Amino acid sequence: MATVALPRPIPSGHTRSASPRPISPTLSFDGINTATSCPIPIPNKHLPVCPPGPAPTDKPDTPPQSPPSKELSLGPRSLLYPTENYTPRSLGPYEVYEIDAAGVAAAVEHNAGQPLPDPSQVFPWLHGLHPANHIQQAFFIARRRNLRKTPKCLRGITIVKAGGDLSRSRLKGAIAPEEFMSRAATGAAFKEVDPKEGFSVRNFQIQAAKFAMLSDVIVYGDDDMEVRKLAKDIAAAQKGWFDSHIKGNELPRYNTFVCMSQFKGFEKDHPDIVAVDSQGRVTGLIMDFFHQERVEMCTMTKASEIHHNIWLGPTPDSALDPELLGSDDQYDILIECSDMGHLNPRALQAISEGRNTSIGPIHLEFPSSGSIMPPTWSHAEADGLMETCKWLYRLANGLYCEGDNKPTADEEGDSPMPDTSSPTTREYKILIHCTDGYTESTLLALSYYTYATGMAVPDAWLDLHLSKKRNFFAYPSDVSLLKSIAPRLLSESPLNGDKSLPEITKIIMDEPEWITQIDGSLPSKITEYMYLGNLTHANNPDLLRRMGIRQILSVGETATWKDGEEEKWGVDNVMTIQRVQDNGVDPLTDEFDRCLAFIDRGKANNTATLVHCRVGVSRSATICIAEMMRTTGLSLPRAYCFVRARRLNVIIQPHLRFFYELLKWEEKLQGGRHPEGRFKRELEWPEIARGIAAINKPYAR
Repeated sequence: MATVALPRPIPSGHTRSASPRPISPTLSFDGINTATSCPIPIPNKHLPVCPPGPAPTDKPDTPPQSPPSKELSLGPRSLLYPTENYTPRSLGPYEVYEIDAAGVAAAVEHNAGQPLPDPSQVFPWLHGLHPANHIQQAFFIARRRNLRKTPKCLRGITIVKAGGDLSRSRLKGAIAPEEFMSRAATGAAFKEVDPKEGFSVRNFQIQAAKFAMLSDVIVYGDDDMEVRKLAKDIAAAQKGWFDSHIKGNELPRYNTFVCMSQFKGFEKDHPDIVAVDSQGRVTGLIMDFFHQERVEMCTMTKASEIHHNIWLGPTPDSALDPELLGSDDQYDILIECSDMGHLNPRALQAISEGRNTSIGPIHLEFPSSGSIMPPTWSHAEADGLMETCKWLYRLANGLYCEGDNKPTADEEGDSPMPDTSSPTTREYKILIHCTDGYTESTLLALSYYTYATGMAVPDAWLDLHLSKKRNFFAYPSDVSLLKSIAPRLLSESPLNGDKSLPEITKIIMDEPEWITQIDGSLPSKITEYMYLGNLTHANNPDLLRRMGIRQILSVGETATWKDGEEEKWGVDNVMTIQRVQDNGVDPLTDEFDRCLAFIDRGKANNTATLVHCRVGVSRSATICIAEMMRTTGLSLPRAYCFVRARRLNVIIQPHLRFFYELLKWEEKLQGGRHPEGRFKRELEWPEIARGIAAINKPYAR
């Protein structure tokens, strides 16, 4: 299946291809309330569709999972239960318990070191099994009706801020009341968040609400009266929920706690659980998904020189780390590529001729990648692209006389052609940039690199990645456009001035087969020894060899190669993980050790491994995240952001069960590194799921 990157919404007057029909209805994120406002979406990203594969069966080759052992059924310990150490307080007919700032901090700290239940105990319940959703119900519980029951092995902690304003005075993991409960005149109740229709194994947006039902709830806030009122409503909702679920279930009772401590007490004595201070400033002590993704993106695409005086990178931003993004005054000319940009080679010509009198860096623009669409593009657009490459080259190399140094007319009034054989002017340092450092600038970067090096398009394509270490994402339309103008790029290249037309034609005609099989994207480089890709990449062995990839790890999918290709690779260099569908049922944890050992083998042999599934966003991404957690010690949310940024224009999206398995993997890794087996999760499951739902909101369709 080809990976197709879909664009963000385009203003009227522009047309782009529409999104494919999603596998489930559009998700609602209305309940999400984050401390950080949602940034401008990274251009053209999308949430890909991941086919779930066939429903689980009871065939002999896929035996049902063993029932959980007695030991596994024991829930995690909590400092909030039993309640003997806390003072009870009556709020009408309900009893709640008092807790201070120190007690909250201790409970949160303790909870982070308690093992989560085995995935088999909480799934498929966490997927969302609404009684009216027959599709979801039939898929997950056709074999085991007891899976419909609510898990009794969970005792979480949910922190709720009275008033719901999370833009200031926010504790770690705190949510707003409206995210999990309704407060009507008829009484307070937990929301029914399970989807009523459609099929989805990626209901991240409901996890905080589902966990709140199986949690002791701590209420805090700025207004004591509002805190008590909310605590009373939550206690009522807990009782109502317990009474409606107790039939046939021996469920534990969950309690409500009120914290009357002033927030300044948290800031002074327990800053490690303060996400946003009382002034509305993000403390940086609690990981934020938006910020972490931006850091990883800018680290990956940090500006670098791709050719003499031509740099490629993200848009400079004084509000972020200058070491990652740089500043405007580092460059003489900055060319921003965007959907609103247009061709303007005359502006570059004016700079070269000394007619631009701007003080400081000069800011120009260029159309976004994917916006010039052959075969409808005009000759003017092709000419404009070629002229842009020409003037960029001359400015970067100082090859055109400017101002008073321009050649004068002869006696007949004719102006001779400028001598471009040697530098005669100053050299300009030029940055080609866009928001994420690669998406919208790819067309100009590839065009210029082909022009400046004189390489054939396929060679320039690979060299920009392998030699210059740049990640980029070209649209299929970019591929077509570059192939269409390749004769001009090569014939007008300064490095091909001594080549004849037949020689240039031969360069163009000697097109490798791999270039005809790609959709614009290369496999995504996660590390020097590990790439993440899709089935299309796996089915292009010639491309993989050119990229230095000599091992292939197929997770649940099998590449289709020509006869003899596997023998050419060597059977030891190909591994296939069977019977793992992207269906929210099949586990992947049991395969981690075997997969990572295979990746280690390639690393030891000084080669790279392609990890792929069908789309390259769920099963294979899970393996890559597990590898980064193992080798770097990153927590799950940080490893996710690391891999997510490097998957370029396709957002990785392992489903809920894979994410949960990775959180259990984090427990195992940390415990293995500690002499006493201790671990501490950086973020809890509800906050991780909530953060993923929020960070994906701009791309949900």
